[in-house]
Amino acid sequence: DGSKVVFGELSSADFIEKTKLESLEGGIYKTIYNELKPDAIQKQIINHFPKPEIHRRNTGYAIDELINSDVFINTTENFNMCKLLSGSEGTLAFTTQITLKLDTLPPQHAIMVAAHFDSIESCMKAVEPVMHHDLYTCEMMDKTILDCTKNNATQFKNRFFVEGDPKAMLMLELRAESDKELEEQITKLKTDLEHTGLSYASPVLYGNDTLKALELRKAGLGLLGNIVGDNKAVACIEDTAVAIEDLAPFIEEFSVLMNKFDQKAVYYAHAGAGEIHLRPILNLKKEEDVILFKEITDAVAKLVKKYKGSMSGEHGDGIVRSGYILELLGEHNYGLLKEIKSIFDPNGIFNPGKIIGPYPMDQNLRYIPNRKEPEIKTKLDFSDSMGVLRVAEKCNGSGDCRKSVEAGGGMCPSYRATKDEKDTTRARANVLREVLTNTNEANKFNSKELKQVFDLCVSCKACATECPSNVDVATLKTEFLHQYNKSNKVSLRDKAFAYNNTLNKWASITPNISNALFTNKYTSVLIKDRLGVAKERSLPKVHKSFKIWFKQYLKENVVINPIKEVYFFIDEFTNFLDVKVGKSAIKLLVKLNYKINYIEHAPSGRALFSKGFLDNAEKHVNENVNVFSSIINESIPLIGIEPSAILSFKDEYLRLADAKQDAKKLAKNVFLIDDFIAKEIELGNITNQVFSDEVKTIKLHVHCHQKALSSMDSPFKVLNLPKNYTVSIINSGCCGMAGSFGYEKEHYEVSMQMGELSLFPKIKNRKKGTIIAATGTSCRHQIYDGTNVTALHPVEILEKALL
Repeated sequence: DGSKVVFGELSSADFIEKTKLESLEGGIYKTIYNELKPDAIQKQIINHFPKPEIHRRNTGYAIDELINSDVFINTTENFNMCKLLSGSEGTLAFTTQITLKLDTLPPQHAIMVAAHFDSIESCMKAVEPVMHHDLYTCEMMDKTILDCTKNNATQFKNRFFVEGDPKAMLMLELRAESDKELEEQITKLKTDLEHTGLSYASPVLYGNDTLKALELRKAGLGLLGNIVGDNKAVACIEDTAVAIEDLAPFIEEFSVLMNKFDQKAVYYAHAGAGEIHLRPILNLKKEEDVILFKEITDAVAKLVKKYKGSMSGEHGDGIVRSGYILELLGEHNYGLLKEIKSIFDPNGIFNPGKIIGPYPMDQNLRYIPNRKEPEIKTKLDFSDSMGVLRVAEKCNGSGDCRKSVEAGGGMCPSYRATKDEKDTTRARANVLREVLTNTNEANKFNSKELKQVFDLCVSCKACATECPSNVDVATLKTEFLHQYNKSNKVSLRDKAFAYNNTLNKWASITPNISNALFTNKYTSVLIKDRLGVAKERSLPKVHKSFKIWFKQYLKENVVINPIKEVYFFIDEFTNFLDVKVGKSAIKLLVKLNYKINYIEHAPSGRALFSKGFLDNAEKHVNENVNVFSSIINESIPLIGIEPSAILSFKDEYLRLADAKQDAKKLAKNVFLIDDFIAKEIELGNITNQVFSDEVKTIKLHVHCHQKALSSMDSPFKVLNLPKNYTVSIINSGCCGMAGSFGYEKEHYEVSMQMGELSLFPKIKNRKKGTIIAATGTSCRHQIYDGTNVTALHPVEILEKALL
């Protein structure tokens, strides 16, 4: 009724006083007291609610928790209405503030035992004996999910501890206040595991390796979205929980049940809580699978009831499981839940269709069964996901793209700045899915709604690796812009940025005159205003072509008996804007005794990709693949400086090249200069003997594309080569410039907000004398505009350090 109430712990006397209030609050307390006080009612609740030892149980409303207070039985436990509101899914009240009860921080010393099993059955049988140990984590992954981690760039690295091809794995975390105590616990746990004879391997993980294992486990649910095609691991029975002693027989019966439905289910997650997330693999675009969706849930509900378990352990009942509360808890208990709903919400306005009066689980689904799939032709090749629509459909809504800056990673920069759901990776994927599925437009991408959600996507590529389902929205945006441009007028600004290589080529003929126009307060304002560039931005200065200097330098500096030969890719940004960095890179490689080759080639096409000019980009792609595919190999790699340009060979080129196999072969031997030097350091071809022993402190910011498609380790390793250099990576997301994004006047403010989230403050607060390094052209420009600090490329720093 709109009244504001504070619920919390109450003594029995205070509870009775509440029942005397002449208000909706008083009516709630009075109803709960009258309905739950009779002994017969309490017995009925105890007999039909899930076993109390199942601590993850969320079926219906938690009236079984309310009766365990001194209002109803002889106990010292006070009454607390919050136990009822927790898990009520917004069906009883609108909550404006919550005080959390915190757990004590766990002991500092931790390890992980990763127990491997040859079958789901043996894994489940091991849960009860290992739970006799003081475990802080007991989590499960099955083969289906473990196999999904092979196809995720981030999680593949976290598989280092997997031995053989386990059908299931338990991740068992132990903690203690001392290493000695921890080692004693490890010995006892491993001994008990060996005595069971159930596990074939149990490696012990220490330090950061335990965090990597936990990341692998946490990514599991999202990784299920990587299953290619329309068959998906469907959430309908994924929240069942039973008592630990019932887990093995329950799962055994569940597996038999799945076999009857000809199903290969997914087993995952919280084994130590008796809650395994079980998901059948179904195609809900087919009518027969929608029927199975309901039949499987019906059958599992009966099985859960047999073991007096909870159909909803932690995820809530929602639309899918609310319809089973009556069957699970019985008619009388369900009547009590209806009374509670009625007294809290007499008009039924809070989250209708959930818990009480549920919607049918097999109606109002995302797709009409047996629909005809829309035919969507794209310029980029999405055949690895069976088309662009299925790329969008991979999003499972997990919300990893809503992480705060404090949570680490880089996804999603625009959401972190605006905190607006429309700016998440999730929103972009789902709006694209909705539009492509339902639009009647001849050009299915011609949508103002799509333009709006893609507007603040900076194409940082973080989603390509950090999204558990690998929904690469940057690539989706490239395709969208290409298609949208067919039906809409392209702005002068977009053309200028897309063809900046041509404009810079003209400007570089007379760089002094061009730069005077760019920096003069009158002419620069006119240029910015005409192009729609933010007035606060400084325009980048152009230089005479790096290529001219480069060719002359190679003639004058011939390398005798080189360590290795490489081809050098002159990207369009290094050629006219970052000439200084290009010169440092070439001088460094030559002085380190590497022979540099050059062959005429096309620009990378990066700027064309970013604005959706894919027809023209395709020409550059095919020319470069044709030029390099026959001369680049494992012995003679192609290397370049600008991450977004050179890494296109490993990304967009694979989707756009006519000669796909040649492009794939070429991509394996194309490297950022940081990656190349780091590899040479590992091979012992470059040592710190040729570098200064001067003491320097360096903070490094890594370009987004490099984080997503390559590695942060390489520039870190390169800068650590001089023996007295102390290097740390700045823990930050996108700088905010993102190519042309930060220049555009309507995006300037958001661009600077992105930089201020973590990067700018860390640079401004650096110790005096600390050098700032950054691997991307746009990153260095943004750092200068945001902090007035000149950032150097790692090769500039290394070249200066040569003896």
